[in-house]
Amino acid sequence: MNTIEERLWSYIDGTCSEGERQAIDTLIATDEAYRAKFEELLSFDQELVKMEADEPSMGFTYNVMESIRAEHARQPLKAAINKKIIRGIGIFFIATISLMLILMLSTLHPTADSFSVKLPDSFKVTNLTNLLNGKVLSVFFFLDTVLALVWVDAWLRRRRAKHALKP
Repeated sequence: MNTIEERLWSYIDGTCSEGERQAIDTLIATDEAYRAKFEELLSFDQELVKMEADEPSMGFTYNVMESIRAEHARQPLKAAINKKIIRGIGIFFIATISLMLILMLSTLHPTADSFSVKLPDSFKVTNLTNLLNGKVLSVFFFLDTVLALVWVDAWLRRRRAKHALKP
């Protein structure tokens, strides 16, 4: 604290040490410049204490809070999902499953003791036994089932939310 004002403000505020307090007491008592500045700062401090802090009106506070709330409401909570893409993926899976079921049912020839699969001679199928084994098909059908359950759950939630909004 170099200047007279800084030392006197710390004295008025009571933030100076006891040694500094005694030194400033003696300076105020002996030095006229210190005494005049001390009285000026002390009267200014008393004026500040008498003043009331300005507070904004309730309407201003309400308007600010509403503008903040409206700003947050404008921001999307989720990224928008293009429904055409979801429908396309769904159509692809439904078509794939349908074709697989049609192929499976058309090639089954039940006999008395077992089922046999006999393909027509004109129908050439590449050897997919390495790719389309039981595990791969099980995983495929499992994923399709999970996707169907997710779709039904979302549909039911939308329906329930729509009914909850109605009075």
